[in-house]
Amino acid sequence: MTETVLDISNVSKRFGDNLANDDISLSLAKGEIVALLGENGAGKTTLMSILFGHYVPDTGSVSVMGEALPPGKPRAAIRAGIGMVHQHFSLAPNLTVLENVMTGTENLWSLGSNVSAGRKKLVEISQRFGLKVDPDARLGDLSVGEQQRVEILKALYNDARILVLDEPTAVLTKLEAETLFSTLKDMAAQGLSLIFISHKLDEVMATADRIVVLRGGKLVAERRAGDTSKAELAELMVGRKVTRPLREASTPGEIVLEAAGVTVRSGGVDRLKAVDFRLRAGEVLGIIGVSGNGQAVLAQLLSGTIGRTAGDLVLFGKGVGDLTVADAVANGIGRIPEDRNRDGAIGEMAIWENAVLERLPEFSKAGLVDRKAGIGFAQKIIDGFDVRGGTPTSRIRLLSGGNMQKLILGRNLIEHPKILLAAQPARGLDEGAVAAVHERILEARRAGTAVLLISEDLDEVMALADRIQAIVGGRLSPSVNAEDVDAQRLGLMMAGEWEDTTHAV
Repeated sequence: MTETVLDISNVSKRFGDNLANDDISLSLAKGEIVALLGENGAGKTTLMSILFGHYVPDTGSVSVMGEALPPGKPRAAIRAGIGMVHQHFSLAPNLTVLENVMTGTENLWSLGSNVSAGRKKLVEISQRFGLKVDPDARLGDLSVGEQQRVEILKALYNDARILVLDEPTAVLTKLEAETLFSTLKDMAAQGLSLIFISHKLDEVMATADRIVVLRGGKLVAERRAGDTSKAELAELMVGRKVTRPLREASTPGEIVLEAAGVTVRSGGVDRLKAVDFRLRAGEVLGIIGVSGNGQAVLAQLLSGTIGRTAGDLVLFGKGVGDLTVADAVANGIGRIPEDRNRDGAIGEMAIWENAVLERLPEFSKAGLVDRKAGIGFAQKIIDGFDVRGGTPTSRIRLLSGGNMQKLILGRNLIEHPKILLAAQPARGLDEGAVAAVHERILEARRAGTAVLLISEDLDEVMALADRIQAIVGGRLSPSVNAEDVDAQRLGLMMAGEWEDTTHAV
């Protein structure tokens, strides 16, 4: 790996008072895999957006294969051989794989599309890099892992020689992530150069040749993967030693939420199938499962956004009909949605407006929202939950994913909810932010909040939950005490093997 294919030289970028990139220089060799690490808001995505032409740097330059890259021109970046796979896919679900891959690759003034040649090229790329996918499959029918393959194939179809992946495993299962990184290593062996942004230190250590760490917009360290450790990388990212909080023993209180035989049917399919659970005050009940097994439907049901088809819900000892969003808020149910961008925030609205969205009556006078009170409330969350990168009047879309998550967490926990629905609360967060979010959840537990934790992260569930239930195909297993099971046992439960209810509690 001696031939340099990319040079980023002295790049700086400022957004208002926020210096997102501060004089950063970075190179990439042919066939090299570089991991870009840093806290949420450290400047990683901004730097890659400059590389791909989405942003124009205030100072500095980018060159590819020794040729200067015109700033702010994505088409020039694509022509230079740069491909980017975004964390949130930019594909059309109603089109086929081939149609998605070919979109934007042909002259608008041509009389027709050369589908035959496109199909041949796609199949060749797919076979060369081991990215198996059906060209005629409708994208919306594919799994998340398969959709990501299509994103990568689209970049390769455009003859990418440098591939940038932003949080490539954020929405993948563990098996899908392992398959992806095996593929990336094969691609590097064939001469492709890769940069991937990640917060997951295990995958960084296992995949990268070199690791670059950003902090506060500055490049603070570079390490060969074989010369460092997860502990050192975590400390470099946040500037201090990072330790995750420990769950202490406790005695849960009364049952605050109970489901008996609850079924949710939509589109002629049972999304939840006669599920049973009990949630007590001052405990964390963990729901563990592979994505797509009904956990999103469970969260929607309990937050009042969808209704149930059958079964009973009992809230604070009283049976409830169809739970509405207003009912959920009025009864002290807070929620951290699985998709913070789609369900947790409105990007073009200010931070303070997002902070009061779910409690507008508390911040209204004579039918008008009290802006001053809302800004004060948002500032209280910003200060109390270490939300960085904006003021109460900034648009929330300008926050990094981790800081947006901390704001959503704060607007729910600052008023001490009776029940907290936490769906994938640490997804896509850096190690420091994960520790902070976990500590806040355990603080809420100590204060008597009943927490329903829905997660695909086995380590997260085992660290936070008092009791655990697996969800498979819309069915919930019996609950087991966290102390009575190990990762292997939970893995079997996630595969649907739970007929032995010896440890059910």
